[in-house]
Amino acid sequence: MDKIWGNEYVYLTAYYSVVVLCCIVFLAIFELVTKYKNWQEIKKGNLSVAMATGGKIFGIANIFRHSIMHNDSLLTMIGWGIFGFALLLAGYFIYEFLTPSFKIDEEIAKDNRAVGLISMVISIGLSYVIGAGIS
Repeated sequence: MDKIWGNEYVYLTAYYSVVVLCCIVFLAIFELVTKYKNWQEIKKGNLSVAMATGGKIFGIANIFRHSIMHNDSLLTMIGWGIFGFALLLAGYFIYEFLTPSFKIDEEIAKDNRAVGLISMVISIGLSYVIGAGIS
């Protein structure tokens, strides 16, 4: 078994597969906590939802990038990735809480591009902070 894991192609494929699966699961969780349906809105051309979703995808991938770079085992990488995602999700709720004058989800669903852009930048920015913490 050690010979198989020593192969760089197997190693890369394993990490890639796990990260793709985690990204799908984490996006499904984001879908549950938002008031709009991401993929239906994107299909309709809602750029705000696309920006916010793209920021979440980038954020998740960036967290896993740091986790892969600084952990030797697949299970440890997954654990830190899940913890990083939980922090990213908490950041989403904090962002919603800190804007009491309007509802983030409602504005993004209405294609308010300013709110979608800020949401994207927050997800990306927080992923760098979370990634630095993982490092």
